[in-house]
Amino acid sequence: MPPTAQQLILQVTAMIPRGTVTTYGRVAELAGYFGAARQVGWVLRRQDPADTTIPWHRVVNATGAISMSTGRNGSDWIQRELLLEEGVPVDRSGRLPLRAYLWTPDPLQVLQDLTGD
Repeated sequence: MPPTAQQLILQVTAMIPRGTVTTYGRVAELAGYFGAARQVGWVLRRQDPADTTIPWHRVVNATGAISMSTGRNGSDWIQRELLLEEGVPVDRSGRLPLRAYLWTPDPLQVLQDLTGD
């Protein structure tokens, strides 16, 4: 049985190295779901910040910011703290220097890692 979209999104997110970030759209693209940035957000939002090994906090929006929202029940502030702990500078409004910390993997390597080939 092939992996689900959720499984692929989580697998790609798990590849993001410490001290780097990527965007929701880039995770979607690498998982094979070009244009599904919102779906990535929904999958990652369901991760319990206290009970996951998935580095969900390393995914930010396309403008290089944490998606701050009252609907996130404080996980946006947790995300900021986790990024700061990894050396990624994030200002109080959730913005960070995306280009300087952007994870840019080889898409073919990611595909090989996902498929096990």
